[in-house]
Amino acid sequence: MARLDHGATKAKIFLAPGDAHRDDSLKWVSRSNIASQSSIASGVLDVVKLTSGRTLCSRGAGVLAFADDLRHGYQAVERSGRVLSALAICINDYRITLKRRVPMEDEEERARCLRDCHQRCATRTLSVLEKNGSIFIKLGQHLSAMNYLLPPEWTTTFIPLQDKCPVSSYKSIEDMFVKDTGESISTYFSEFTQQPIGAASLAQVHLATIKETGQKVAVKVQHPRLQEWGALDLALTRFTFSTVKRWFPEYDLEWLSSELEFSLPQELDFAREGQNAMRAKEYFSHIPELPVVIPDVIWAKSRILVMENVSGHRPDDLEYLDSNGIDRDEVSAALARIFNEMIFGNNAPLHCDPHGGNLAIRKNTKRKGADFDVIIYDHGLYRDIPLDIRRSYAKLWLAVIDADLPRMRKYAHEVAGITDEQFPLFASAITGRDFRVLSKSVIAPRTERERDDMSAALGDGMLQQLVQLLGQVPRIILLILKTNDLTRSLDENLHTRQGPVRTFLILARYCSRTVFEEELDGIKARGSLLWPTNVVRLAGAWWSFWRVELKLRGFELWLGVKRAVGLV
Repeated sequence: MARLDHGATKAKIFLAPGDAHRDDSLKWVSRSNIASQSSIASGVLDVVKLTSGRTLCSRGAGVLAFADDLRHGYQAVERSGRVLSALAICINDYRITLKRRVPMEDEEERARCLRDCHQRCATRTLSVLEKNGSIFIKLGQHLSAMNYLLPPEWTTTFIPLQDKCPVSSYKSIEDMFVKDTGESISTYFSEFTQQPIGAASLAQVHLATIKETGQKVAVKVQHPRLQEWGALDLALTRFTFSTVKRWFPEYDLEWLSSELEFSLPQELDFAREGQNAMRAKEYFSHIPELPVVIPDVIWAKSRILVMENVSGHRPDDLEYLDSNGIDRDEVSAALARIFNEMIFGNNAPLHCDPHGGNLAIRKNTKRKGADFDVIIYDHGLYRDIPLDIRRSYAKLWLAVIDADLPRMRKYAHEVAGITDEQFPLFASAITGRDFRVLSKSVIAPRTERERDDMSAALGDGMLQQLVQLLGQVPRIILLILKTNDLTRSLDENLHTRQGPVRTFLILARYCSRTVFEEELDGIKARGSLLWPTNVVRLAGAWWSFWRVELKLRGFELWLGVKRAVGLV
């Protein structure tokens, strides 16, 4: 069984402000609700005109064509109207709430008032996402994982979208197949299940048998309606962000819609996804010690992808892991090695959507080392990390692990142009930890108090700063942050005995290797490695690398011994 993604495009329809203490958060309160709704309505009508791309009364069109245009036009207005009304109501709700909080002296009452507003607006938004479906489901799925940016009322409300995906009819799939290939499904396949074995926000998967070879395959097909509504939905998203920025200038979220407009067309191009999959498969074929399995691609079109049928279980299916004797700690370590290889490996492709729906674990007693495979699906969104960013990012993490604040500040500036003032917030964003913990040890287990403190901070003004910060960092850093956040979530869901300690050790080893490779390149640039001065430099680089490596190996060995005797 092939799996599809259950979330992830970095974008948002309605984002709530989290800070009402600043005066500029309230400067729009004096405007009338009627004015806000009329201005939004005017903008949405422009969006509909620009994106529907159809004329309701085409001259010379037949009755059927006219009826089709009429249907499309009505649905476009209805679709836009849902976004319009919810956006207007949410903006007004926040304006009224922020105004009501000003005279409140009780901090708990102020916080409760804002939490209630978050919940009301999140619930309204969820209804719009579910009714509009398509790309909006995709947006909501990713928002549910953005707990580093959104209040918990938003993220928890959107969790049901993880399992609520549309299913396109078999008839619509047949029609799309003929349109895209010029042939019917039966031309290529002797068997093709009419019911999909899995569905996601952008596509669904059917099992099939290739007629010529008899091979069992998984066929990933895009939801046909995406082509009809994609342009309108993207325009509505762009309009929403610009409107939020207009009413709450300190919450500039347009970078999210920009990222969506950049990444979504790539995710919808299944031919590109097939190329990405084969590139990743080729890369990991040279690292056999990593238990990576990527299904072969048989052939691909823009909206159709035929691939080898490889099945497994979600990595958070703890019952499957335990019943098959698969060590959760080893699964955690394997995932850490795979995605650190993608980030720090030379010319490695970075999978930017590694959530639980895009990964699977299966038992494999024939593999040397690990007794399981890690199957990676959904290769639509890939990036290449520039060498200079990769190396500075490695130095940043080594500084984080060493709790060396001056070096952390230095490399945060190199990686993303972070100032000293922004640094504490950026450090918390990349690690998912309270900054006060980072000055001691990032490896320390996360406590409930730390989680509560970070959630409270988002409601006390940090959310606004974080939104502004993420709007200025390079796009590739945003995607690395997203990958870090998703892999961190995977590790927490495994409930390992060692906690995050071992994954940080693995991260440190990859960072140390990256820094050593940079030093080696610098020595080579100075001339032959046999020159006396270069021999000294090489010896120093080797010593620095192996000093860290032996320390990490020793600590990992100690953890293994403790695990073997049941001390962890």
